[in-house]
Amino acid sequence: MAVYFMAAIYMLAGIWHFVRPKFYLQIMPPYLPAHDALVFWSGVAEVLVGVGLLFPATRVWAAWGLIALLIAVFPANYYMAVGEKFRQLSPWIRWGRLPLQGVLIWWAYQYTK
Repeated sequence: MAVYFMAAIYMLAGIWHFVRPKFYLQIMPPYLPAHDALVFWSGVAEVLVGVGLLFPATRVWAAWGLIALLIAVFPANYYMAVGEKFRQLSPWIRWGRLPLQGVLIWWAYQYTK
């Protein structure tokens, strides 16, 4: 049952990339190119891995894709933790997202077998 919850989280998160792209654009590190495209395609990827997690035939591939996606977005989460423009957010929120990435990777790894 937890896999369906995970799938829903990522599908909703992916949809948010299209509903509220400005949030995601703000946390893009300046050294990365094509911010609009990266936000768009990471949203597409989140929706796709979420859908893939729903079906046993695609679950393992979706879980590996999710692990890759979580690693790929880590620079944005790190930039949010250290960036000056995010100082108004609680340090618990800014820095708490970093170890949460590890937990999410571990959770996704449970479905790679």
